[in-house]
Amino acid sequence: MTAPVALTLGDPSGIGGEIVLRAWADLRGRLPFFLIGDVALMRETGARLALPVREIAAPGDAVAAMPDGLPVLSHPLPAPALPGQPDPANAAAVIAIIARGVELVRDGQASALCTNPIHKKALKDGAGFAFPGHTEYLAHLSGAALPVMMLAAPALRVVPVTIHIPVADVPGALTPDLLEATLRVTEAGLRTDFGIATPRIAVAGLNPHAGEGGAMGHEEATVIAPVLDRLRAEGMTIAGPLPADTMFHPAARARYDVAVCMYHDQALIPIKTVDFDGGVNVTLGLDFVRTSPDHGTAYDIAGKGVASASSLIAALGMARDMAAARARA
Repeated sequence: MTAPVALTLGDPSGIGGEIVLRAWADLRGRLPFFLIGDVALMRETGARLALPVREIAAPGDAVAAMPDGLPVLSHPLPAPALPGQPDPANAAAVIAIIARGVELVRDGQASALCTNPIHKKALKDGAGFAFPGHTEYLAHLSGAALPVMMLAAPALRVVPVTIHIPVADVPGALTPDLLEATLRVTEAGLRTDFGIATPRIAVAGLNPHAGEGGAMGHEEATVIAPVLDRLRAEGMTIAGPLPADTMFHPAARARYDVAVCMYHDQALIPIKTVDFDGGVNVTLGLDFVRTSPDHGTAYDIAGKGVASASSLIAALGMARDMAAARARA
């Protein structure tokens, strides 16, 4: 794998520009990447942080430019970007930068895509963005039937089957078809993108104590267990449904490669507790590698020079490693 990682700017009024420059300062030439974004904005941000920016004409120039400054592939914004103040006038450009990053990965000029956080309302207001977020838009560009969100850190990987819906709606949304499709995409992703030949999957129950034999709920017996039995019969290594409250201590985590959970907080609370700064958002099921830092635009600290680049650095490293694993598969 010789192509650098493509990194999108995300919301230009958020912390994206700051953490990109801090990531460059930390990584330098150890992990070649380039930013797709507004050169003038990045030079302004770089001047504030006393970090250099180098405009490049093509992704292939990133490696040579990396020691001297952050390599930026120009994609101008139509309006000034003020820290903490999202401007819908820049929405179309933010969306176009994401699409451009996908194209560069697909034609081999970049090895993987890493995306900085976006502000969905600004994109909807300014450009009629019809997608709930990054994941769904990237799935649209990829043609993926089911993108699967994974949060990954060195000590833990988690996948929520249902994501951004009210807890009251989870039992209705949790269907056998959705669970099976999520498990299949997850297992394939662990093989292809993480190089795990025989993935071990732990599946949480929906209810306390995994339903306790029906005393605390029936979804484990009627929805979850039949799917797991069928996939185990095909040869998948799956444990569950398991009580979620005993799945995340160190000894339990050593027994699986990913925990598949039934709803958002069941998955995200453990990983944010185990490794708040090192978590990476990964999209499985696409025809290209995509990662993202596991945080938002952080408007409250944008422009103050205090944002941590830890999650972005982890996301860039994971993008590189996933691309290498995919190339070997």
